[in-house]
Amino acid sequence: MAAYDSGLHAWFQQYFVVSGRLPLLSFLLGLLGAFIGIRVSVRLIRAEARWWPGNVRLGGLHVHHVVFGVVFMVTAGVAGFVVPDGMTVWRTALAVLFGIGTGLVLDEFALLLHLEDVYWTERGRISLDAVFAVVALSTMVLMGLRPLGPYGWWASGREESVTRFVLAVAGALLLVVVTLLKGKTWTGLVGIFWPPLLVVGALRLGRPRSPWARRRYGTRHPGKQARAEARERRLRVPMVAAKVRVQELVAGRHDLPDPVPAPPRRARGCPPRLPRAAARPWSGRGTRQRSGRWIYEQNRLSAVKSVCAHNGGGAPPMT
Repeated sequence: MAAYDSGLHAWFQQYFVVSGRLPLLSFLLGLLGAFIGIRVSVRLIRAEARWWPGNVRLGGLHVHHVVFGVVFMVTAGVAGFVVPDGMTVWRTALAVLFGIGTGLVLDEFALLLHLEDVYWTERGRISLDAVFAVVALSTMVLMGLRPLGPYGWWASGREESVTRFVLAVAGALLLVVVTLLKGKTWTGLVGIFWPPLLVVGALRLGRPRSPWARRRYGTRHPGKQARAEARERRLRVPMVAAKVRVQELVAGRHDLPDPVPAPPRRARGCPPRLPRAAARPWSGRGTRQRSGRWIYEQNRLSAVKSVCAHNGGGAPPMT
């Protein structure tokens, strides 16, 4: 048993500490721990467990956990510039803190994207997609994979290797763009680490409602549009259904309806129809003069129009 522990310790030292992967491992563990912990918390809150403390409130304000995530990320990021590289324990702790903050922020990614509380709605699933994507990419980097080609080209000082590397990166980025335009997000992300997958994603049919399909299929090529829709029903729909089941098992059911936006309430100072500024007075020589009163009225009406247009006739803009 002691020999096994010694071998495991030696493997950990060689694979994570010596190779410099320990901060990334700490970040990934912090992210997963925060995501799992916050999902357990919100599910208990939704189940109205009496013994659970519930949401954090300051007065009547509900403080979302994305706020704590931002604070943790900023704290860990700034401290990371201060702590020397040789202080492994402190840098590992900061990596864990940064991972915790990232997990809290990504768990409410839908809130940041829509600027609405869509946590338990269908649109809230994008938060889970963001967490899964970051975890997958971080795991691939932790396994030693490097994006966009062999890592050894970076270390080589030969000019022909640098040229080959630049051409390979440019070609891979082009394939990534085409693959993402075809609506194949996961193929594009994973293909960054395994470029042959990008070739498959760029050559095959795009998804029927992707930007690529809207531009190049439809009425222009109805046959391709029909094949893309058939392929979507045959392959994509079962895969998405399986993914949703896994997400609901991990994070809970997103079954609330999307919030209906309230009609805008016209703020004080926003009349139904804004008046026009008075015409500039004549100077008597066939031209109009800019009096101080006229300039003041123009500036005041421009400010009122800007506020009302920014808020749709609602409350004053956020500052």
